[in-house]
Amino acid sequence: MIKKELKRCGWPIAGDELYLKYHDEEWGVPVHDDRKIFEFLVLESFQAGLSWRTVLYKRENFRKAFAGFDFTKVSRFTAKDQARLIQDAGIIRNRAKIAAAITNANCFLEVRKEFGTFAKYMWTWVGGKPRVNRFKTPTDYPEHTDEADRWSKDLKERGFKFLGPTVIYSHMQAVGMVNDHTVDCFRYRLICRGICAKKEL
Repeated sequence: MIKKELKRCGWPIAGDELYLKYHDEEWGVPVHDDRKIFEFLVLESFQAGLSWRTVLYKRENFRKAFAGFDFTKVSRFTAKDQARLIQDAGIIRNRAKIAAAITNANCFLEVRKEFGTFAKYMWTWVGGKPRVNRFKTPTDYPEHTDEADRWSKDLKERGFKFLGPTVIYSHMQAVGMVNDHTVDCFRYRLICRGICAKKEL
């Protein structure tokens, strides 16, 4: 019996197993764990101006370089750590983005002091639950939205770096604040129903 090919969004690259796995198991799944949220913020900030695929293939290197995305540890990184990171060929060696990741870790901790968790703060920007869109193709995706604009502005006022409206909207898509799977994608209805675990696919 021939296995029917799953219908997906138009952006994952056919045959690219890592990219497909990311689309099928992570992208658009609501995230409430602060460490995971910080991971996406770091990766999204480094992705600015580059392709997500580039970052995705360096993800494990980033994980090692940034202390498993432990925001408390990253907040304590020193000039010596920055020098180490700028020499690390496994990540994107952008001095400003490296410095921003450390700054953002400190800002992340300040938000946690105010709200208890970063997740509580983050989800307020969409009223506590995912926004469900009905896009037909990836060309329908906006570069950013009013929510992304306002949240990005608030983050900037709180001292965060490299998290402009476009980057923030990409983050919102990744962590499930919006369900931007196209309506014909097999993940769209699963995420709408809250069925996100791999075992449910």
